[in-house]
Amino acid sequence: MINMDMPKQVQDKISQFQGLQNQMQAMVLQKQQMVLQSADIGNALAALEKIDKEKLYKAIGPLFIEAGKEETEKKLKEDKELLDTRVKILEKQEKKLVDKLKELSVEIQSDLQGGALSG
Repeated sequence: MINMDMPKQVQDKISQFQGLQNQMQAMVLQKQQMVLQSADIGNALAALEKIDKEKLYKAIGPLFIEAGKEETEKKLKEDKELLDTRVKILEKQEKKLVDKLKELSVEIQSDLQGGALSG
């Protein structure tokens, strides 16, 4: 919560900090979901390796559709690669966000201590 006795500049920095924290939480959740999806695809690919049949059935909504093993495996590998790439991108963004949060935190603390010393 922002104290109205604080200078406007400090209030703005605190608001920005809180916004970045919310952004970080959303990013972490998104990354976790992608990691889980990638793991699920990895499990599906491992299961596909054990199947001898060339035809299998995949779920599309409430339906099961016949599909070729090779094309299904190719699609799963592409999906997994895409998810893994997105996770790496999110990890880079997350690192930048953490750095920005640390920087902003130091600025806010410095502003507050400076204000406390002069006030």
